[in-house]
Amino acid sequence: MDDDEITRDAFAASRGDTAAAERFVAATQRQLHRLLSYLSNPGVAEDLTQETYLRAFAALEGYEGRSPARMWLLAIGKRVAADHLRTTRRRPVTAQTEDWIAAAEQNGAYTPDPGRMVALRRLILELDAERRDAFVLTQVAGLSYAEAAEVCDCAVGTIRSRVFRAREELTEALRTAERLASSG
Repeated sequence: MDDDEITRDAFAASRGDTAAAERFVAATQRQLHRLLSYLSNPGVAEDLTQETYLRAFAALEGYEGRSPARMWLLAIGKRVAADHLRTTRRRPVTAQTEDWIAAAEQNGAYTPDPGRMVALRRLILELDAERRDAFVLTQVAGLSYAEAAEVCDCAVGTIRSRVFRAREELTEALRTAERLASSG
C-alpha cells in the first residue's frame, strides 16, 4: 500500500470507517513495530506500538494531511519511544523473581549472548537520541532521508549528517568491542 492509500485510509478512519482503520493499521504496523524495537527495545515494542496507535487514533480527527499519514504515525511513534525511555531512566527496574537468569533461560534466552546483533542493539541505544532516530528511521525502518527528515522535523542534510555520524560511531564502537573480546 502506498502513502496516498494509507493517507486516504487515515482520513476515512477519522470519519469512523472501521475497515479503513484496519487497513491503516495493517499497512503501517510492521514498520512501526520495527522502528519502536530499535528506538526502545524489542521487549516493549508491542506495547509501544499499541500506545502509538492509541495516541494516533485519539489525534486522528486533528490530522490535516500536511504530510503522509505514515510519516505522521512514525513521528508519534518516535515520541512514544522517547517518552518510554525517559520514564524507564527515571525509575529503577525491579524484578519479580530472584533468579532472573534462570527465568530468562526458561523462556528461551541464553547467557551470555556474544552475538553481534545484541552488541549492535546496545550500541544503537547508546547513540545520541537524534543520531539514533535518524539511523533507525533510515537504516532499520527503511525510510528515505526525506521521509526521516519529515518525521524528525528537520532538514534532509541534517538527517544525512546524523546517519553518517551514527555509522561512524557504531563502526568504531564495534571495532573496539571486537578488539576487547579478542584480547580478553
